[in-house]
Amino acid sequence: MIRKANAVWNGGGRDGSGRMTTGSGALADKPYGFKTRFEDEPGTNPEELIAAAHAGCFSMALAFALQAAGVTAEEIRTEAAVTLEPETEGRSGFRISRSALTLRARIPGLDDAKFQEIAKGAKEGCPVSKVLNAEITLDAALEA
Repeated sequence: MIRKANAVWNGGGRDGSGRMTTGSGALADKPYGFKTRFEDEPGTNPEELIAAAHAGCFSMALAFALQAAGVTAEEIRTEAAVTLEPETEGRSGFRISRSALTLRARIPGLDDAKFQEIAKGAKEGCPVSKVLNAEITLDAALEA
């Protein structure tokens, strides 16, 4: 399975601008640039898209893991907070250092110990988790 997206950039790094498009059309010429990445200008940025991908991938991985354990969630809500920070140790540029997953789920009939075990396995097995060269944390809680 191959999924595609493309980006077109015009101009310099700080004063230039770009547009991103996904093969599915979910993003179509979505603007991005220095201010959408490092400030709060409307638009998107690569880290936001990685966060969305990680939250979606983990949620689906958890749903499959729960199904394999014989339970079904009423709701799985995941937020991924991706941290972009300057490189350290003499390197220039930036790096994604962390993706912090916050999970809140309603899963009738599942105790917390089993939930934590399944959630941890989903975090480690999610394909996006596997591709990130970053610390991945998980704060998981069941809700009534």
